[in-house]
Amino acid sequence: MNFTIRPATPEDAATILGFITELAVYEKAGHEVEATEETIRASIFGDGSVTEAVILEADGKPAGFAVWFHSYSTWQAKNGLYLEDLYVSPDYRGSGAGKLLLKHLARITVERGCGRFEWSVLDWNEPAIRVYDSIGAEPQTEWIRYRLSGEKLETFARAD
Repeated sequence: MNFTIRPATPEDAATILGFITELAVYEKAGHEVEATEETIRASIFGDGSVTEAVILEADGKPAGFAVWFHSYSTWQAKNGLYLEDLYVSPDYRGSGAGKLLLKHLARITVERGCGRFEWSVLDWNEPAIRVYDSIGAEPQTEWIRYRLSGEKLETFARAD
């Protein structure tokens, strides 16, 4: 199988949405997907976007994707690369495709002079955790990720 990775374009919005939906279903959160082709085009490819994406192809057919943006470390005084999502379709798992995407992003991280390459993984996603362990990534167990979204975010933002 011949894998290639290319930058995503606005014409990939439907493909990206398909992968996002497949990933959400895999993560038992399919009902939470609010993205549309239009919002993907605007948020990833629109003016002022800070988000980037690549498409993984297997023999010219879309097989996965990755979406990321830059973070910032005050301690390092450097940007980092934060991987928001990486997904490989089930037919291509176990082929090295996920590691290929991770290596591609690691190279971008290094080329841009970033100090860190980070991402999150669900604690039950053992196949992904095995891949991350195998490449030398280290879990950051001392940190707890917090989130405000939806109505709770709106309520807090408006509170006096």
